[in-house]
Formats: sequence, structure tokens, C-alpha cells
Amino acid sequence: MLKTVFSLLFLFFLSCGILTASENDSLIVFESNHLNINTLQINQDSIPKSVFIGNPIVPLSNGIFQTRLESIRKDVDLSYNEHVQKYIDTYLKRKEHIGKMLGLSKYYFPIFEKALKEFGLPDELKYITVVESALNPNAVSRSGAVGPWQFMYTTAKGYGLTMDSYTDERKDPQKASLAAAQYLSDAHKRIGDWLLAIAAFNCGMGAVTRAIAKSGGVADFWKVRPFLPLQTQNYVPAFIATVYTMNYHQIHEIAEKPAGFSTSTDIFPVTKRISISSIAKATELDVNELLMLNPSYKKQIINGSSLLPMQLVVPSFTSASYSSLYELFNGKDEDTTANLTISANPENKFKTEQKNNKNSYFQYIVKAGDTLSGIASKFKGTTVAGIKVLNGLKSTVLKPGMPLKIPKI
Repeated sequence: MLKTVFSLLFLFFLSCGILTASENDSLIVFESNHLNINTLQINQDSIPKSVFIGNPIVPLSNGIFQTRLESIRKDVDLSYNEHVQKYIDTYLKRKEHIGKMLGLSKYYFPIFEKALKEFGLPDELKYITVVESALNPNAVSRSGAVGPWQFMYTTAKGYGLTMDSYTDERKDPQKASLAAAQYLSDAHKRIGDWLLAIAAFNCGMGAVTRAIAKSGGVADFWKVRPFLPLQTQNYVPAFIATVYTMNYHQIHEIAEKPAGFSTSTDIFPVTKRISISSIAKATELDVNELLMLNPSYKKQIINGSSLLPMQLVVPSFTSASYSSLYELFNGKDEDTTANLTISANPENKFKTEQKNNKNSYFQYIVKAGDTLSGIASKFKGTTVAGIKVLNGLKSTVLKPGMPLKIPKI
């Protein structure tokens, strides 16, 4: 959905005219406009001035790249040809930026994969975000596309995302991913080919269906390609090259770089209006890291309520920071009657804290592989015996999804 300007970029265009400088001398990635789903409305200032055209496609003699692409192919056709090779050549020269994308992917890809899985979609589609935004949730394109998936306002509203005075869910990695998965699912159902569905993510379903008709009605990207907008002709080869480079980075001596923030996080629901700066102060967490983990809050304010709790993502907490958050959200001066719940992403360990009259306790949701001794070790001062007594357990057998009360020490 669309190209963005920002400092840490992955998708660098080839030097023969595809590089376009922004005002701060950074490079820009593809800026698409699938937001006008049924119309072909191209932002002319975003179209590369030089593109790799030239048909028919001529397979290259270097079969190692084709073999490697075939080895990682699942549901999406990772075709190999001269157009893909040109992007691979470019990306392999940008090792620092690819390394940064690898580091960021440790945090973002599990979120994207979960959303895609909910719709039964290929997880390879997660690489679209590298092409779109270089995994920057705060990315904003010249045409107004926002977030890691680069949604325009109209399409975002049509796919259930909220944009108001306090929130822009296009920047929320989880919610934006669900909307993107729905769009890609719709595109594939309509078009019937994954590469063309990816193309539709760039230029819109209407543009792709018209291009298919002009090409003779066959839903094959490489046959349809000459009839697509120029930027979309390059968008799909760039996607394939991205998949290759990030999967075979070690062979090309590309090292993963740190993400720059904690990739192990927990999620709290917030049932009051509170600033992120006050949360940072109470927990002694870095405010910039909290802002990076919570990019959808436009005024750095979480405008939650008991009827509509908002999510707060924090680095995996310590006992001290957890207690601070508990007091901050549940102190006497707080106007909230909701229990404090922690829902976890795939890397999180904890789920829920409640207050039960005078006795407070954590509620932990058992996951596969958990043991009582392992859970007890995560909470200072907690013992296996204490957990068994509080929960009335007669054995140490645990089942995934089982809620456990953990004494708050």
C-alpha cells in the first residue's frame, strides 16, 4: 500500500535512475495507491523515472538463485528472472540496511505471521512490509499512506481501522496486519494469483483486473506485467528479491543488526486516559522505547476507558515495573473498575492481574511446555506449593490455556 520516507530503509532502487532522493537525502520505497481499490489512480510523482521493463522475460543462466528461491517457495510463486536478479544485486550491496531489517523482523514478523495465519494466508506475505515501509510503523508516504503496511485513509476505514484525534491504527502493527490480511485475502479471491494479489496491494485490485483483461485474461503476473503501472512492474520483483535476501543473508555474509528496542514485550489494557510519559516515569522505562512500541497513539496519550480499553505494549516487565503499573492503573485516584489484564504476543509470558478484595494475585495463562516449577521461578517468592494451594490443584499436571492464580508477593 505504498511507499514511505524514513531514515532506516531497506528497499533501495537500482542506480540506473530508480534511486529517488527525498528532502533529507534518504531513499524512498514503493509508494502505491491500492487504496482506491476499483480505480487506477497513480500518484505520478511516485513513479520511478527509470524502470526495468523488457519482455519477454529471459531466465538467467545462473541457476543458483533460482534453485534457492525454489527451495524456500511455499504458496507464493517466487519466480526468478532478470528483473528479480537486478533487485537481488542491489540488496546484496546494502548489507547494513538488510541487517537492520533482519533485527526488526524478530519483533514484527511474529505479529504479521499471526495475522496472516488467522486468514489462512501464506506467511511469505509478511515481506511486503519490508518493501512498503522497511518495518517502520511510523512511516508516512508523500501521498499520505501510513504505517508498516502503508494504508491510505479511505482503505483503512473500509477495513475497520480507527483514525481519530488520539489514535491512528494504521500504525498499530497488530491491527494494521489484520486489515492487510483481509485485503490480501479479498484480492486473492478476486484475482486468483498471489503475485497479482501482491501487485494489487501496490496499485489496487481494479488496476490489476483491468491489466489482466488487457493481457488476454490470463492471471499470470509476468504476462500481465507490461499492462500494470510502472511502479507495480517493479514492486513484485522487489518483493521476490526481498524474500531471497532475507532468507539467504548468511550465505552473503549479512549480519543481523540489533532492533534498537526490546523485542520481548507484554501487553496491558489501559482503562483510563493517561500519557505515555507518565507511564515511563512510573516504571522507569525509556519513553522513546515506549513510543516505538506504541506508535498508534498520536498525542502520546492513551485514551482508554473501562468500556473501550486500549493496549499498552511494554518491554517484558520486572516485578518492580509490574507493581508500578499496577499502582498507576489501579490506585485510589484512578477512575477504573476494570481488572488489569495482560494479553501476550507470541513472545510474552504473562496474561492477567486481578485484585480480589484485600488479596491481590497474578493470573497466568498456561501455555504449551509450562510446568509449575518453571512458572514459580518466574515470580519471585512464589513456590509450587503456594500455587497449588491457591488454585486447589491436586497434581502438577497443567493443560495449555488453563488459568492459574499466582500470589502477589
